[in-house]
Amino acid sequence: MLNQRLEQLKDYPFQRLRELLAGITPPAGLEPIVMSIGEPQHAYPDFVGEVLHQHRHLYGKYPPLAGTEEFRQAVADWLTRRYRLPPGMISAERNLLPLSGTREGLFMIALVAVPESKQGQRPAVAMPNPFYQCYVGAANAAGAEAIFMPALAQNGFLPDFAGLPKEVLARLAMVYLCSPANPQGTVADLAYLERLIGLARAHDFVVVVDECYTEIYDRVPPPGALEACARMGGSLQNVMVFHSLSKRSSVPGLRSGFCAGDGDLIAAFAKLRSYGAAGMPLPLLAASTALWRDEAHVDANRALYREKFAIAESIIGNRFGFYRPPGGFFLWLDVGDGETAARKLYAEAAVTTLPGRYLTREGEHGEEAGRPYLRVALVQDAGKTRAAMERIRDTLG
Repeated sequence: MLNQRLEQLKDYPFQRLRELLAGITPPAGLEPIVMSIGEPQHAYPDFVGEVLHQHRHLYGKYPPLAGTEEFRQAVADWLTRRYRLPPGMISAERNLLPLSGTREGLFMIALVAVPESKQGQRPAVAMPNPFYQCYVGAANAAGAEAIFMPALAQNGFLPDFAGLPKEVLARLAMVYLCSPANPQGTVADLAYLERLIGLARAHDFVVVVDECYTEIYDRVPPPGALEACARMGGSLQNVMVFHSLSKRSSVPGLRSGFCAGDGDLIAAFAKLRSYGAAGMPLPLLAASTALWRDEAHVDANRALYREKFAIAESIIGNRFGFYRPPGGFFLWLDVGDGETAARKLYAEAAVTTLPGRYLTREGEHGEEAGRPYLRVALVQDAGKTRAAMERIRDTLG
């Protein structure tokens, strides 16, 4: 009586982590420090609560799936400003949709972009390995074969989609890319993005770029897929990008994001969402509009992450293959065996981290991509970050 495709999904990473740590009691007297989940702990701007309160009467209305004109225009203006797009390239009416968190959208877009068959064969969806679990769940739900592309230190943690066999490219329906990458923090440059978009147009598949970490960077603002489209002439064909306020503005509980790109895909997505999604409540749309129009809090947020990366760098040094990632807020540490290290850190130092193996699929290069690593989320304050880094250094050597 259950959908058999569910059998192809492994337990979610945090369920696997709970099972790994079950029965372990951390040392008494040590404050537990959770660095396993990428949930921002920074304070969000005070005006969020003020805007929600001012618009509280609108909880009594059904929100439109397309959001409000003010929200869409604020997002279009932000995209144009942030990625130096030509005026009018992004239409607030045709090229945007609000989302109740980007995970919802990243999952549902596969139901739009993946046909029942392509070239008479089962369609394929390619993604980096390691990957955000939502990607493989979406490919599975859409009936596609998930293709896991190695994202290793040797290739700069950027998968070589063009290197796929011709027979796979022929049935490829969609590619997921995360830039800056979760977990490695790698940033795809404009040349890489242009090559991927060109490949998508040559083989008629959709490029879905998860840009949720794009506003958390060390020195240089990461380029985006829409920026690449502008350099290629301005067409948005075959391209969708996804953004969120969770990381940018430290409001994961607001569940606010959007997608932008190919107008035909947006129209089809809007049709699907009219059957299976709920609109973002109007007070949340108002708060989101205010957040997309403000950069001061984003600058302050980014400075806090830079401070914590500096702390990590000063304490970890050259241990565990440490590098300072250009984007995102994760450390991707080579500790030899992520599961063993995670258990040891929890048992001896009360620090919770996530084994890299739980973010990968094994197989060709799969063990190499995940098993040796720990993902450490630098989401706590500077004091807790310093304590956690010292415990990691002292416990793992």
